[in-house]
Amino acid sequence: MSSISRTGFTILSGALIAVTLGVSAFAADTVRVRGKVESLQGKTLSVKTREGTNAKIMLKDDWKVSSVAKASIDDIKPGDFVGIASLPTADGGDGALEVLIFPAAMKGTGEGSYAWDLKPNSSMTNATVADAVKSVDGHTVTVTYNGQEKKISIPEGTPIVTFASAVEADIKAGATVFVPSEKAADGSMSSGRVVVGTNGVVPPM
Repeated sequence: MSSISRTGFTILSGALIAVTLGVSAFAADTVRVRGKVESLQGKTLSVKTREGTNAKIMLKDDWKVSSVAKASIDDIKPGDFVGIASLPTADGGDGALEVLIFPAAMKGTGEGSYAWDLKPNSSMTNATVADAVKSVDGHTVTVTYNGQEKKISIPEGTPIVTFASAVEADIKAGATVFVPSEKAADGSMSSGRVVVGTNGVVPPM
């Protein structure tokens, strides 16, 4: 994947595990906030969510920010570890909603296939690419995880990205963000990670 910049992957690799898809023993308390920044005041991030609500998220002391960089179908190679959000298709298979190509240091993160909330009935599959992307009748990729195999079609126009570095100043009013957060019993939310859209590329997950 020489065309994909890996700047900042070393420092991001450990901290991005939560972003990856929020699959953990605490999944019931996970809230994935998607929307646009209203403000960042100190460590309080205010987001106008895609549902139209206002979310206030307290950022943890060691919080990190990252962005995503645009990639392409040609960047997906056998042996790569990917996260693919998908929906069931009419023919019984799965069709990708987005593809995230992980840096090599994050291979194996959150491996498996899980329910996801990008769209109703969507799932997230974190898996290893088993063979080259096929281009017969559209693009299809075969991935393996935990001894299982799945074929996922990738329609034209599907967002394909990888992680990239970002700075706090990128979290400005109007910026699109994805914030995997923890919701406490009192309804308050906190997070150690913000993924922010930069250079016209928004977090598709």
